[in-house]
Amino acid sequence: MDNSKHSDIEIEILLLGKWRFDTYSEKITIEFRDDMTYEQTRVQMLLFSKPKELLTGNKFTGVWYVREKKLHLNVKTMPKSFFNFKVPLAFKISLADIVATLSSVLMPENYEVIRINSSKFLIKDNEESVIGTKLNNTRNW
Repeated sequence: MDNSKHSDIEIEILLLGKWRFDTYSEKITIEFRDDMTYEQTRVQMLLFSKPKELLTGNKFTGVWYVREKKLHLNVKTMPKSFFNFKVPLAFKISLADIVATLSSVLMPENYEVIRINSSKFLIKDNEESVIGTKLNNTRNW
């Protein structure tokens, strides 16, 4: 299950699908799509973190890729956010999406891929290691 035997492309292929990550403070579900976009749902488990969830929302979408055995997530939208209102200019602008994009550029989410196989995924950010479990794909073919 050590990632040293997997190339970046192999890691990307193994990531395709829906994964569940649980930390002490939140439950995260991420669906990695083959068009290199993702949808992430974060549910805060700690009571004092719930206001953050109400303000920013819990669904995020963006673009992902793997480079040098690191998973990079670039947030593009926060579709169910309290701040995701449209500013009526020549075209509609979402304030929350602008903030998400700027914060993604300034503070991108990068995770070191420690281990991966078709059912388990161990990543590490600056603070902690997190184990992901692949969820069964329930699509009807």
